[in-house]
Amino acid sequence: MTTFSPDPIRTSRLTLLPLRAEYADEMAVVLSDPALHTFTGGTPASAEDLRARYERWVTGSPDPAVAWCNWVIRLRDEACMTGTLQATITTDDRGAAAEIAWVVGTPWQRRGIATEAAQGLVARLRQHPVHTVVAHIHPDHKASAAVAAAAGLTPTDQRHDGEIRWQLTIG
Repeated sequence: MTTFSPDPIRTSRLTLLPLRAEYADEMAVVLSDPALHTFTGGTPASAEDLRARYERWVTGSPDPAVAWCNWVIRLRDEACMTGTLQATITTDDRGAAAEIAWVVGTPWQRRGIATEAAQGLVARLRQHPVHTVVAHIHPDHKASAAVAAAAGLTPTDQRHDGEIRWQLTIG
């Protein structure tokens, strides 16, 4: 059983706020650009769809060995949400492993927000008994590869659904 919870995380410019269904309206605008789905597929979700999704995620995983941890990324100086960050924490015989992902809305890209958020999350994961951090990144998504590298992950030769597995072994 994992006990990791999505507490707030502060970095120099950001506050990673635990996800709440009430954030759906603002996040629907943040995530409205269809270009955000270039590498992941799909289309932007409506506020209603996001609210339903967020309500499911906040309820948590039905599996006690899995923790769903989700945050919205808030840029403090501009007092706005800019994206999302997530970690799925699973337990195994060695302890806990985390699979992480991020998305930053188009107007806030190329400002280091995803990098800072991912670094903040990895720093928090290091404070817990997490032995491995993983991200799956499309081979053509250079920006996400740069974020993963800046957070300390390195590419492996493993693929999952066509994406490269990036990994950080903590200990």
